[in-house]
Amino acid sequence: MHSRTFFLLAGVLLAGLARAGDPAIGEKMVKEHACATCHQRLVGGDGSALYTRSDRKVTSKAKLGAQVSFCSTQLKTGWFPEDEEHVVAWLNHRYYHFK
Repeated sequence: MHSRTFFLLAGVLLAGLARAGDPAIGEKMVKEHACATCHQRLVGGDGSALYTRSDRKVTSKAKLGAQVSFCSTQLKTGWFPEDEEHVVAWLNHRYYHFK
């Protein structure tokens, strides 16, 4: 294989791995799994205060990913890592705005 072809293929593969989740898919998943129900029990209202409270535990995109993974495990959603990435993308787009 020529080095040029190798680097082209490597770039395509890495681009696929680096792809971020889709916020629209993440929003749908959050609604389908009724995440707000648990959040309402924790903070009241519509549950969104969990994301916006001043003492929130999620202070980085990495922590957001860890929290989504924790919730997914606790609720036995059956989400794959790429599913969790969609949820992280939506939460980050909607509430957190991490870089």
